[in-house]
Amino acid sequence: MTILPQYLVPFHPKHIPHHFVDVLVVGGGIAGMRATMAIDPSLSALVVTKDQLRESNSSYAQGGIAGVLAPEDRFEDHIEDTLVAGANLCNRDIVEMVVREAPGHIRQLIEWGTSFDTEDDGELVLGREGGHGVRRIAHALGDATGKEIMRAMIRRAREELGAQIWQNTFTIDLLTHEKRCVGALVWNPHHGKTFVWAKQTILCTGGVGQVYRETTNPTVATGDGHAAAFRAGAILRDMEFMQFHPTVLYIAGSSRSLITEAIRGEGAYLVDHNGERFMPAIDERAELAPRDIVSQAIVNHMEKTRQPCVYLDLSHLDAKQVLKRFPGIAAKCMEFGIDITTDRIPVRPGAHYMIGGVEVDDNGASSLPGLWAAGEVTSSGLHGANRLASNSLLEGLVYGARAGAHASEAAIGQPDTFQAIPLENPTVDKFSQALDFEDVRNSLKSLMWRSVGVRRDGKDLAKAAETIAGWQRYVLRQQLPDPRGWELQNMLTVAGIMIEAALRRTESRGVHYRSDFPERDDETWRRHTTDVRV
Repeated sequence: MTILPQYLVPFHPKHIPHHFVDVLVVGGGIAGMRATMAIDPSLSALVVTKDQLRESNSSYAQGGIAGVLAPEDRFEDHIEDTLVAGANLCNRDIVEMVVREAPGHIRQLIEWGTSFDTEDDGELVLGREGGHGVRRIAHALGDATGKEIMRAMIRRAREELGAQIWQNTFTIDLLTHEKRCVGALVWNPHHGKTFVWAKQTILCTGGVGQVYRETTNPTVATGDGHAAAFRAGAILRDMEFMQFHPTVLYIAGSSRSLITEAIRGEGAYLVDHNGERFMPAIDERAELAPRDIVSQAIVNHMEKTRQPCVYLDLSHLDAKQVLKRFPGIAAKCMEFGIDITTDRIPVRPGAHYMIGGVEVDDNGASSLPGLWAAGEVTSSGLHGANRLASNSLLEGLVYGARAGAHASEAAIGQPDTFQAIPLENPTVDKFSQALDFEDVRNSLKSLMWRSVGVRRDGKDLAKAAETIAGWQRYVLRQQLPDPRGWELQNMLTVAGIMIEAALRRTESRGVHYRSDFPERDDETWRRHTTDVRV
């Protein structure tokens, strides 16, 4: 791993505007919005988002949010399903805490105006997804749960709480002083750089899927929070665990769209080009096995049959119910002439959810004083080595609430004397050669897909590490002027950490499959991998 400068850009406190708040929230997805709602109203708070508020992984979540909501369901069952999916690496105490708090958070979303799908009698319609033993997934608008939850939360944050929100504002780096986080350096196209000094900072920046060629993530998911936290000195944990969603729409030339796991929960089959099911022979849960098992099975079957994809088949299900339950997916597929009630949907795995991230405790505190984190940017212990379907929105809610409340409490306990700290980062000499951002970015994404995908091996990982180190040597040393360059630097930083962690874990566990170490090794590797800036 190339030694990184702590800050990506030059700055001097006399040349940049300063803004002071009690609590800074970086990220406007479900974790960021929930953290904002938990901040004491007597405090000043600022939410900074890289794009529009609605542009986050949370908004694109289709399937739903898991919780014990049915009379026949039990906390113990949801806990056990989570532990089993996590491949013996979850923190049981964390799992129990999150699962037991889930119903209250879901009811709170309803109070805030989220319109979950209900039966005629008003009871929630609950779906089932891979790894769950029963129906416990609350969903909205059929297959647009994240969009509906975020609509309700954003409305409440704006209208009822009067939250201060800066959209289209890129967080370049976290600011530190005397080994403590004291805010962030941000940038937007209208005002340039701004120092945001904060008593407490909450990082809710989401995932890293854009480091891969095939991903369900929106373009904003470039690992900015992971990289900034790493440069600031926070511990990152379990960065080898990238979850690949088994079913991503595969149409040559089109963007990759998620095909929710709820489709398989409603009875869809995975079939090959001959229309033959292959999952029953691999796992007794068939199409409802956890995501790591299904993704690996699909990749193996594609290789065996020499086909670029497999297919989802819903033709045996009731057509009216399918269209009612999955209107968004039906419309998306119809753009390519695919009628999901009669035609097979071509799918293959894609990078979906980063399980690893900033190490946090049960209240969202990181290893760096003054820095809290929630959601996909974290490693909380909930997911272990493989996230159970629909536990991600849930984690964002629970940890957003906890991080917001505890950061708020910490800020209240700090003196109200704001002052700028004389931090400075000098300008370095410019490179004479122009940098082709798109060429490096595309090469990185392809390399990660080939070498750090669903299946890995030591030789390919080592070669990938060497290649990325070469790119890092000339890209990370430069001080680039805008988000296009900062994203590339963050992607290279995160990719390097992921590969180092994948090389170190010489076993297969959950979403991390090493073909040269195909067995799980609980005696040696039932532990976490950590990376921290030296």
